[in-house]
Amino acid sequence: MHESGLTPTCERDIALLQLGSLLRARGYHFITPTPLTHERVNARADAALAGDLRDVFGWNRPFSLELLDEPIMTAMRGAEVLQPCGDLWRSRVRWSSLDEQLYLHAGFPTEQADAVFFGPDTYRFVRLLKAHLAHERRPIRRIADIGCGSGAGAICTALARPQAEVLALDINPEALAFTTVNARLAGLFNLQARHSDLLRDVDGQFDLIIANPPYMLDPLRRTYRHGGGRHGSALSLAIFDTAMERLAPGGTLLLYSGVAIVKGEDALFNAIALSLRDTGWDWQYEEIDPDVFGEELQNQAYAEVERIACVALRLTCRQ
Repeated sequence: MHESGLTPTCERDIALLQLGSLLRARGYHFITPTPLTHERVNARADAALAGDLRDVFGWNRPFSLELLDEPIMTAMRGAEVLQPCGDLWRSRVRWSSLDEQLYLHAGFPTEQADAVFFGPDTYRFVRLLKAHLAHERRPIRRIADIGCGSGAGAICTALARPQAEVLALDINPEALAFTTVNARLAGLFNLQARHSDLLRDVDGQFDLIIANPPYMLDPLRRTYRHGGGRHGSALSLAIFDTAMERLAPGGTLLLYSGVAIVKGEDALFNAIALSLRDTGWDWQYEEIDPDVFGEELQNQAYAEVERIACVALRLTCRQ
């Protein structure tokens, strides 16, 4: 089993941590938009070349070596994130702001099979978590983030519950490495990044399980994007089933996902409602955003889909 501690150990990850520290010291701040918005903004005539740190590490534009100071260049070389781009260079990674933290994630476009995604869904997911934690009065001693990606959800909960044990779980080694860097940059000491397929590789029950799984149909089946099943909901349902088996009494699952709406019907909701009928579980299900990733409706896999919506499930095991 791969397990990552709180301190990066390989030279690349130590350099990534140093890079993040340098950017934070320089007041770097960037809010990451959708991939389509990113593409459209970078296509503008005045966006061909980076002019500052936001252009390099946020918009991911080509830059000349003279633009960056030597400490940042040294960290980039050590982290192996300098990518040739003709006579110029690009960063292989991006850094995004969320609350007071910086998060390392994949460069644009996110085409690699092991890309670590961060975007508007991440902001919505963390907002959902913060709202829940602000009102939750029951003790939370053990937390699992299934499919942690950049670690934003796990880090949010670890900061809010510093006495809890937080496990950031993923099958992508790059996600675990990036989560470890991001957690260390946030100054956390109660979070561990571990390899696990759902919860199969970790033991015990959890007081809180959180997840923001991929929910799209991706022809390339990239880990961060492909949800599986007919319309991308298979992984969300697998997490739901897993949580029902592994939540401690009084424990809660917070699932943020996306659903394809076909003829006004939400198949994920229907499946969950059927499973929970005549059971002792408390649950709430709501649409957070009724229409996201509309450009995907042009693809044949979504030929019968009316819209893609973002939804949230809160499921609690009665004591």
